[in-house]
Amino acid sequence: MNELRNFLYRLSTNLSAAMRSFMEGRYGTDRLNMVILCAGLVASLLSMLVRQPAIGLILWVLSYGLMFWAIFRCLSRNTYRRYMENRKFFQLTEQIKDRDHRYYACPKCRQTVRVPRGKGKISITCPRCKERFVKKT
Repeated sequence: MNELRNFLYRLSTNLSAAMRSFMEGRYGTDRLNMVILCAGLVASLLSMLVRQPAIGLILWVLSYGLMFWAIFRCLSRNTYRRYMENRKFFQLTEQIKDRDHRYYACPKCRQTVRVPRGKGKISITCPRCKERFVKKT
């Protein structure tokens, strides 16, 4: 019994080291990956519940596409690009959650500017390029 325990311990140690070596330099998981995987899981479950074969097939293909996309992002070595995708996802979710402010893009430099909601027509000055533009909040 002790030999089996030692064998399993060495096996788990070797597998752990091999996995760490394989994932070295790769991006790994982040919140966007988890959202993509959950969307793929929901699409897969819906494909099983839908009675119409055409819609079920579309949902099935969508679920596999989303899951492959999440695996691709996880194993990608282009970490900067995956980081920027995750950052844009965070910015989008923050804008959706923020009910007290409106977000506009500067017409000159495309900088995102946050202004308070419900103030009527206001003149907005871009903090980056100092361009002034009028928007309704």
